[in-house]
This record gives sequence, C-alpha cells and structure tokens, in this order.
Amino acid sequence: MPLFKTIEVNSQTIVKIWRISEPLDVLFTQIDLTNQNQIRVNAMKSEQHQREFLSVRLLLKTLGYADIDLKYNANGKPYLSDGNSISITHSKAFAAVAISPNPIGIDLEKYSDKLAKVQSKFVGYETCYLNQNDSDYSQKLTRIWCAKEALYKLYSKSGISFKNQFLVIPFGQQDATLSWVLDGDLRRCYRTTFIEIEEYSCAITTP
Repeated sequence: MPLFKTIEVNSQTIVKIWRISEPLDVLFTQIDLTNQNQIRVNAMKSEQHQREFLSVRLLLKTLGYADIDLKYNANGKPYLSDGNSISITHSKAFAAVAISPNPIGIDLEKYSDKLAKVQSKFVGYETCYLNQNDSDYSQKLTRIWCAKEALYKLYSKSGISFKNQFLVIPFGQQDATLSWVLDGDLRRCYRTTFIEIEEYSCAITTP
C-alpha cells in the first residue's frame, strides 16, 4: 500500500498522505465501502475521481477508521463518528487527510503558473509582499492558494471572500506562517504549516 508519508503536525494533529498509483481494480479490493458510497463511486464518470475517493478511504483505514465513520454535515463539511475533526484533499498524484480533536484544514496543490491567471480572485492583502519578478513567485502564489483553501475548509462558512476576508501573513522561505479570518467584527488567527511534497505544496491550518 503506497502510504507516502505520515506527519505529526503537533501532539494532537496527524496528517497522512497517499500516493495514488494503484490501478482502480486494486484499490477496490483493499477497502470495504458502505452501500451508499459504493453506489456513489460507481456513478463517478472519471476514473481519477474514483481513485481519489478510494485513496481517501484507504488513508482512513490506516488511521483505524472505516468508511462508515466518515460523515458530512449539512454544509458538506466532513467529520468523524468519534467527534474528531477531519479535513480531506487530493490532487491527481496524491490524497491526504488531516485529523485532530480541534478544527483542521488541509489543501494540496501542484505548483503551476496557472494560478497567476486567477490571482485577482483570491489575492488581496498579499499583494503587499508578492513580486511577479521574483523567481519563486509561482511557489508563493501556490502556497497562498493552499493556505486559503485550508483556512476555508477549517472555517467552513459559505460566501466568505478568499480575497478580502482571508489574509496570509508573509512567509518567505519559512515553513509556517499565520493566517487570519476577518468576518464582520470577528478577527481570528490560525497557524498554517507548509509541507513540500515533490512538485506539490501542502498547507495545514490549525488553531
């Protein structure tokens, strides 16, 4: 089983990363799905989506959970039957889950220049330290996107503005920074940890 990496972010938070390399039929033989999820995965038109779905369930299995233990609230946010928080991400070659008794968010994204085309939708405050002429511009942009996606998964409020209500503090070459939510009168700060996984950036956000 290609469990790629296990990371202890802190004493209460664990992240497991799966390299999605097995054929679909092999993945099916390694996991027991609920009837509902069996129907769900069979209905997926993309084999890649099926492989990502099954890889997440295999990660849960390595953590001692069964498919039935993964639940979703009315807003579509996942949680575990024992009350622990969980966040899920996948991006073609990898799938990852983060589990903690506290709110948690994780996102994984391949480094690419494509984000520069849509940066006006999610970059606001961060323009004060971004420079398009920097050699690591695409890397920083990808990290900011991951940080805000992870923050959204943790905060989980529809209609929130990535550009105007999520702030990522400058991080340079550091592997951690602070991220802020500005929501009306609420000001809330979180820690974001960055992990490099081959050509991917991964952001993990915790209280």
